[in-house]
Amino acid sequence: MTEPITIAKNIAKMLDSKKAVDIKLLEVGELTTIADYFLIATGNSSTQLKALCDYVEEETEKAGIRRTNKEGYGGASWILLGYEGVLVHLFLPETRDFYDLEHVWQDAPRIDLSDVIAD
Repeated sequence: MTEPITIAKNIAKMLDSKKAVDIKLLEVGELTTIADYFLIATGNSSTQLKALCDYVEEETEKAGIRRTNKEGYGGASWILLGYEGVLVHLFLPETRDFYDLEHVWQDAPRIDLSDVIAD
């Protein structure tokens, strides 16, 4: 089984390669039982969000990483993907601003992604 931090960083790299912006990784495992990490990223349109989602699903499947859940694809203003301890939140800019997960989870340590994304 692949460690959640490795899954999160690999998905961050995938998202960056497809031009997702403002990619953040929060370590929430000490604050909740729903996941170890929240990976948050923004796409500029519903079409881009769906493309990001599709790409992550294809690449994780190739790597043998099992998706545990998927929500919001039809509406595509916020797509949620679950992977073995990692929740991936893909937002449109206005939806990300509205939910402001970084503020809601402000006590969660931020993980540096400079080793995997260009940012």
